Amino acid sequence: MSLPKIITVKETLKELRALLKKASPLIAPRIKTIIEIKKAQEVGISRRALASIIGVDPNSIQTWRTSYVNGGINAVLSHNKKGFKPSVFTKQEHMAIEKKLKDPKNGLRGYIELLEWVEKEFDKQIKYNTLLKYSIKNFDSKVKVARKSHINKDEEAVSAFKKTSVKSVKKQSIIKQKNTKK
Repeated sequence: MSLPKIITVKETLKELRALLKKASPLIAPRIKTIIEIKKAQEVGISRRALASIIGVDPNSIQTWRTSYVNGGINAVLSHNKKGFKPSVFTKQEHMAIEKKLKDPKNGLRGYIELLEWVEKEFDKQIKYNTLLKYSIKNFDSKVKVARKSHINKDEEAVSAFKKTSVKSVKKQSIIKQKNTKK
């Protein structure tokens, strides 16, 4: 087993702790690593020991130590995360797609029809999988789902049917019997 690597940290513990207070959750473990290296500066500390103290993978410790040795504290504080990609759809397009998907009378039979509608409506060329994933993530849509109601359903006929159905007639007669017994 090799000896622990001895690294000289130029910053004071006070400066490092001040940086730690301002640090984001992404950068905080890196600064904690430098603090632990500073505490064990004379004898050195292994990357595995640092990993167990900080609670990260030893390879991350190795990367952070190397970046500190090569570029100082500024290299440790910077990262290459670019963030998320911007959305394919604008807010207005998002609202229009949501309205189209939630409309019970829209007649869409699948994502291919939705894709054709989006291309015609917004004049955008979008991949099928992009629209599929976007719809599932943002609208909780499913590939094939039975409609909740028929497109041409007459609401008045439904209420008349419910009033004269056998179940509702039986319920009404039971309720009448209970009321007359009281």
